[in-house]
Formats: sequence, structure tokens, C-alpha cells
Amino acid sequence: MTDTSTTPPATDYDADLSLALRLADAADAISASRFRANDLHIETKPDRTHVTDADRAVEQAVRDILAAERPDDAVLGEEFGEAGDSSRRWIIDPIDGTHNFERGVPLWGTLIALAVDSEVVVGVASMPAIRQRWWAIKDGGAWTTADGGTARRLHVSGIADLADASISFQSIEQWDEAGYLQRLIDLTRSVWRDRGYGDLWPYTLVAEGLLEAVGEFGVKQYDVAPLSLLVTEAGGRFSAVTGESGYWHGSSLATNGLLHDEIVARLR
Repeated sequence: MTDTSTTPPATDYDADLSLALRLADAADAISASRFRANDLHIETKPDRTHVTDADRAVEQAVRDILAAERPDDAVLGEEFGEAGDSSRRWIIDPIDGTHNFERGVPLWGTLIALAVDSEVVVGVASMPAIRQRWWAIKDGGAWTTADGGTARRLHVSGIADLADASISFQSIEQWDEAGYLQRLIDLTRSVWRDRGYGDLWPYTLVAEGLLEAVGEFGVKQYDVAPLSLLVTEAGGRFSAVTGESGYWHGSSLATNGLLHDEIVARLR
């Protein structure tokens, strides 16, 4: 669902949002230029996940801009860890969906958040390969643009019956390793449709009212911090799969709000 709003209301974090959007511009310029590049360099990290030269270049560029424009703020990034000590912390995932990126699948993007005293107040998700960007600001709503067009405000769906819901579960392996596979299978038998869209995209679909829920395990703060704000500012709810509030519990469940408690109860 969307409404006809095209101008976000003024908030205390407008300057930070403006900076976050410029950070996303810089990130997109680098990542898009390396997408499907024949000389893309890929390494395996100690945790067995992959990292490309584009991941590192994007994060370094974002950090360089923050060092110049917000030198007193802390930064947490997937590739270079944490720097600084401040109540204001920028949280960066330079390329969420690295495996898609390296295989040439266009469903990947950069995630940027600003947290103040651990509360996310600005969040940006940008997917340049499909030419769409989403952002949210505390008390200012959730928004998107496609192909650089006019911004439109986002709202989660109004579906209140689980039998009518469309959900995303990220990956079977992930749920199996967490010990939740049978509960996931039971949940899929209660909904209209289930798909494993993966990475950041399904959270944006929840915010746009195109999915009712997405859940996953093994997530870090940089995987979900901006997406948590995007969903809640669109009218939804965000928690751990087990129901705890916050984006730092290692699992995530984003819903349209109306189905949140029921899904948590079924997964328990």
C-alpha cells in the first residue's frame, strides 16, 4: 500500500538522512561499477562467508566520508569492524547479498543506518542493480524511489488473517541449523504463499505491503538495523524470531504488525 504523500515531514534527523542518502550514492557508484565485472576479486573469510573487492571498497568510501563529515561519530561495518566511541553510531553493510553480487544476481544492496543510544533513527537500503532505494527516518515515515522518480510513502499491508499472508523465510538451511525447520514448515502450511526471497529485499517488500512477514537467523546488526526502522516506520513490527525487541539478538522477524504475535507464537 502507498499513499499520495511525496514530501517527508521535518524531523530532528533530516541532516543525517541527507548524509545517509549521499553515502548510498557513493556506495552505489562503486558497487554498480563492479557488478558482473570479469576481474571481481573474491575471498573467503574465517566465518566461511565471501567478501569481494567491491565490499571493501564500498565500506572504505563510506567510512572516509563519515570521517570527514561526522568525525565524532562511531562506525560499525561488516568488513572493518567498529571504530570510535559515541552515542551516535553509523552501521554499514557495504553489500548485503554478496553471494548474489558475485554470481551476477541483481538482488543485493547497501545498508546504512544511524543509531543514537542504540535506537535506529535513520535507515537507508539501496539496490542499484534494480534501480530502487528505500529509506526511513524516526517519526518521518518510510519512503522509496524507483529509477530516481518521485518519492512515495510506504505502508505495510492490512492483511490480518494468516491464511491470506505471503511470507519469506530466507533459506531452509538457516532455519534447519537454528532448530526451527519443522516450525517453519508448519507455519508455511498455514499461509497462502511462501518464498525464500533472501537478504534485504523481502524486508523492503514487507514495508511496501507486498509481503506480510520475513524471518531469518544468523543476522548481525549491520544486516538488519536500517531494515528494522524501514518496517516499523511503514507501520509494521520488528523483533527477534522469539519476540524480543531490538535488532541485535541474532535473528529477525519483520511483519505487517497485525500478524506478528501469532507468528511469534507459532514459531515458539
